[in-house]
Amino acid sequence: MRHDVTFPLYIEVDQIYNLACPASPIHYQHDPVQTTKTSVHGAINMLGLAKRLRAKILQASTSEVYGDPSVHPQAEDYWGHVNPIGPRSCYDEGKRCAETLFFDYWRQHRMQIKVARIFNTYGPRMHPNDGRVVSNFIVQALLGRDITVYGDGSQTRSFCYVDDLIDGLVRLMATRSEVTGPVNIGNPSEFSMLELATMVIDLTGSHSRIVHRPRPEDDPEQRRPDISRAQDLLDWKPRTMLKDGLVRTIAYFDQLLSDQKLRAQLITEPSA
Repeated sequence: MRHDVTFPLYIEVDQIYNLACPASPIHYQHDPVQTTKTSVHGAINMLGLAKRLRAKILQASTSEVYGDPSVHPQAEDYWGHVNPIGPRSCYDEGKRCAETLFFDYWRQHRMQIKVARIFNTYGPRMHPNDGRVVSNFIVQALLGRDITVYGDGSQTRSFCYVDDLIDGLVRLMATRSEVTGPVNIGNPSEFSMLELATMVIDLTGSHSRIVHRPRPEDDPEQRRPDISRAQDLLDWKPRTMLKDGLVRTIAYFDQLLSDQKLRAQLITEPSA
């Protein structure tokens, strides 16, 4: 079923995973008002559906609720450091407001809620113009283009392979009703952008050069989850090493780019 979550939905279900929202800066900044509506109105509509059906509902929140953190690594009791009026705030604050709604519905209506804070997921089936760093670097390397690193490349992220993420979400949904979250779901292994770019070049055998561009406004300096809560409550931790996940993701994009029409389109319309 194709449906816009900013409008009410009337179906019969037992569980709801609310994953709806663009997660890439170039996509969520394209229509920031709609991005906020997706997070806020979407949460209201999905919570309304769950309330009517008495269904369990999981909110896919984000590490972006921590903003540019002053605490490292980030644990769930950290309230974050977010610019409420910056170009990223439609996503950051939209997700923060969605969390507020989930916990207000839990307190007011005693609903079964689960909140997961997702950290930088990657893997096969990402869109080649997704705009996030892993897909950007891989597509640029496979096409032999310069690899774009913003700033000096010292900023860090922690990359979680999609299979590990899904395992964490399913485990969280299966917890007893008193477990609400929020729970960080991410890989605590931390890499700089330069380390990631170098790894992608090595794994693809590319001759691409690394070039530097000005760093976007409010781009976080560092990001790494404290997953102690996930380990305790879900018996979960990521199992896929970054190199292994990148090999699988590169293989997917390599196959995708064998489509000459798509390859030509990406060469003329490069990813961000």
